[in-house]
Amino acid sequence: MKAAIAVAALAVALASSGCGGLRAADLFIVHRTGPGPERLTLLVNEEGGVHCNGGRTLKLTDSQIVKARVIQEDLHGPASRHLSLRGEPGSVLSYNVRDVDGTVRFSDNSPGQPQVLRQLGLFVLQTARDVCHLQQ
Repeated sequence: MKAAIAVAALAVALASSGCGGLRAADLFIVHRTGPGPERLTLLVNEEGGVHCNGGRTLKLTDSQIVKARVIQEDLHGPASRHLSLRGEPGSVLSYNVRDVDGTVRFSDNSPGQPQVLRQLGLFVLQTARDVCHLQQ
């Protein structure tokens, strides 16, 4: 009976990995809202794959992968606390970031932002422009 359960578990694992084999774990997904081209969904995985607005997989440079991993590590505290910061009047961009630890919500001008949120905003801007080739 235990062997049958193990075989079934292996079959489910193989089926869920898809025909292409194993997929890299996601570091984080960012939903950025704002007017016009500022609306963006950015999904970054640990191997440097990035999906912009659900498009095909693009590749980050090695230095961009390092930045993404540092951001994900630094998000641990805010995400595990499910940090939510309101924007001030005049806010243009809002961010909703989810990773394995939880969710963070903030705006471009939210007071009291930890440094990691400013780094994330810059990473999203640069990735959208340089990797996704979106007008920003």
